[in-house]
Amino acid sequence: MDLKHKATGIELFSFKPPHMRTFHLTWFAFFLCFFGWFGIAPLMAVVREELGLTQAQVGNTIIASVAITILARLAIGWVCDRFGPRRTYAALLILGALPVMGIGLASDYTTFLLFRLAIGVIGASFVITQFHTSLMFAPNVVGTANATTAGWGNLGGGVTQMAMPLIFSAFLAMGVSQAMGWRLAMVVPGVLMILTGIAYYCLTQDTPDGNFQELRARGELATGRQMGNTFWEACRDHRVWALFVIYAACFGIELTINNIAALYFTDYFSLDLKTAGLVASLFGLMNIFARSLGGILGDRAGIRFGLRGRVFFLVLVLLAEGMALMVFSRMNTLALAIGALIVFSVFVQMSEGATYSVVPFINKRALGSVAGIVGAGGNTGAVLAGFLFKIESLPWPQALLILGMVVSLVSMAALLVRFSPEEERAAREEMERRLASQAALAAAGAE
Repeated sequence: MDLKHKATGIELFSFKPPHMRTFHLTWFAFFLCFFGWFGIAPLMAVVREELGLTQAQVGNTIIASVAITILARLAIGWVCDRFGPRRTYAALLILGALPVMGIGLASDYTTFLLFRLAIGVIGASFVITQFHTSLMFAPNVVGTANATTAGWGNLGGGVTQMAMPLIFSAFLAMGVSQAMGWRLAMVVPGVLMILTGIAYYCLTQDTPDGNFQELRARGELATGRQMGNTFWEACRDHRVWALFVIYAACFGIELTINNIAALYFTDYFSLDLKTAGLVASLFGLMNIFARSLGGILGDRAGIRFGLRGRVFFLVLVLLAEGMALMVFSRMNTLALAIGALIVFSVFVQMSEGATYSVVPFINKRALGSVAGIVGAGGNTGAVLAGFLFKIESLPWPQALLILGMVVSLVSMAALLVRFSPEEERAAREEMERRLASQAALAAAGAE
C-alpha cells in the first residue's frame, strides 16, 4: 500500500505525531509480550525442582514455548492485512495475558507444557510491530524504525532474565513459599499486558492517514476482496522463504538462548538463580542498541548501494553471528564466556535488524503476510534448535557449536534474495520522492 504521509525521520522524544506514538507503543507492547513470553525461563530451576522435570521434559517445554508461534505468526500477518495492526495488537495483548497469568495453575508436567504452548501465541506480536512501523516510516528510515522497535521489544527478553528472579524473591520475602512465589510472579507481566492492550487501542492508529476502516470507506485502501489472497501471493515468492531461513538462523537462535541461558550458566558455571539470571540478561540487554545498529547500517547500505547493498550487509553480519556463536560454545571460564556471549549477542541482533531492513521491499501489497512468514521462520529455527537440547547424551556446549556451524552456512542463503532493476529503481525513486517532500515541508515551515 502506498501511503502519503510516512515519516522520513525518527523524532525519538516526540509523542504527538501518530508515527512516533506508534513507534513508542509498538516497542513497549512487544517488550511486555517478550516479558510475558519468557518470564518463566529464568525461574525454570525452581519449576524443574518442584515439578520433577527431566532434561527431555525441559527441552519439550522450550520447544512448546516457540512452536505454536510459527502458526500464530503465519496467521497474524494475514489478520493485520485485513483488520489493521491497531485492533490486532490490542486483542493479542489482552487475550495473550490470560495464559501468562494462568500458568500459575499448572500442577504437573502436562499442564505446564500446555500453558507454555498457549503463551507462545503472544510471540506473534513481533509481526504486528514490524507491520505497523513499516506502515508509518519511509524507505530511508524504515529499516532503522523496524530494527529499533523490535530491538527495544526484544530487550524484554533480557530484562525478564534479571527482573523475574527479583520479583520472585520479593514474593518470598513476603513469606510466600517457592511453589507459590513463581506463580504469583507471572501475574505481574500479565496485568501489564492487559493495561497496555487498552492503551494501544486508544492511542494509536493504523496508518499516518487513518485507520483501515476509514481508508476503505474513503476508497483509499483496497477491501479484503480487492486485495485477493495476499498470503498465497507471498508464499509464491522464493525470496520470502530465503528470508524465512535466514530469520530462523538469527531470531530462532535468540529465542533458544533466551530459553536456555539461565540454566546453562547454572549447570555449567555453578551460578545461583539470581546470578545466572543477571548474566543471562546481558544477552538480551544488547537489544538496546544492537538490533537498531543492524537496521541503521542496512538503511545506509541501501541508500548508498540500493537494495542489493541491504542484502550484502545481511550476508556479512549473519556470517559473523555464526562464527561468534562457535567461539561462545568453546568458552569454559566464566569471564570469557560472558565476553563471548556479549559479542555473539551483538551480531545475532544486528542480523535480525538487517533482515527486517530488507522485508519491507519484498512485496508492499502483501506486507503483512511477508512479515508474518519471515517472522515465523524465527520460531521454526527455535523449534529445530530445541531438539538439540533434548538429547540427553549431547552436552549443551556441543549443541551450541553445531548451531554456530549451521548459522554460518545459512548466511549464504541471503544471496538468493535478489531484486530486479525495476524494483531497485522504484525503491530509489520512492526514497528520493519522500525526502524531497520532507525537505519542501521543512523549507515552507522555515519561511
